[in-house]
Parts: sequence; structure tokens; C-alpha cells
Amino acid sequence: MFMGEYNHTIDPKGRLIVPTKFREQLGEAFVITKGNDGCLAIYTNEAWETFLGKIQTLPANNHIRTYVRNIVGSSVEVITDKQGRILVPGNLREHAGLDKDVVLVGVIDKIEVWDKERWGAQTNIDNMDDIAEEMAELGLSI
Repeated sequence: MFMGEYNHTIDPKGRLIVPTKFREQLGEAFVITKGNDGCLAIYTNEAWETFLGKIQTLPANNHIRTYVRNIVGSSVEVITDKQGRILVPGNLREHAGLDKDVVLVGVIDKIEVWDKERWGAQTNIDNMDDIAEEMAELGLSI
């Protein structure tokens, strides 16, 4: 399970250090792709295979085909170098607006990679009580 938040930078060549704690769980090679809400998503190869298996069971309608093309088509397997860095392809950096300061966030079965400013906007929540109430109605409360 991935959890925690780590601040890092992405260099001008598009290299990003993956925190040691995450690398230990990811292994040497893993998948990065477009995520929801303007971030990137990193999956272990095992979690990615599970995701692909679920996709293959869906009906082939317009929205699903578009989603699959967008997410699977932009995915790439990456391998960490000796410094624990990965090379984030330009199209993925552009999608997430990654320029320099980034935040890596563990979200249970994946890691999200956010531009630091976008992450700040995502976590600046005025209606957290409303969200907590909705979650409690679904059976999840802290």
C-alpha cells in the first residue's frame, strides 16, 4: 500500500527521483501514465496488469474506447537509474504541468505525481466537513 506525501523536483531533462519508500514497493520497473484531475499515476506492474484486466471486461462504447486510448496509449514502463530517478516522457510532463516542483502522493494502490501548485489547489478544501459527511454516508468515517 502506498501512502505519504513527498516533495521533489523534476530536472530540465525530465528526470524525477522516486522516494526510496516508494521504490522499495515499486521494484526496479513500473508503469507511469496519465492520471485523473491533471496528475500522473504510477502503478506497480502487478497493479497495472490488474487494471488492464478490468479494462478488458468493459463494453466497447465510445467513452470507454476514448478512455483506454488516452490512459493506456500514454502509459510507459520506466526503470529507475542508479540514483533512483525515472525519465518522465514529455507528453506526460505536459499533461500534468510538471515543470520543476512536484509532489508524489501515495494513494493506496498507486502513486500520484502532481505539480506542486496543482497539488496545493487539490488539498485546499473549504468543504471538508461536507465531504466527510458524504463519506460517512458511504460507511467510511475516521
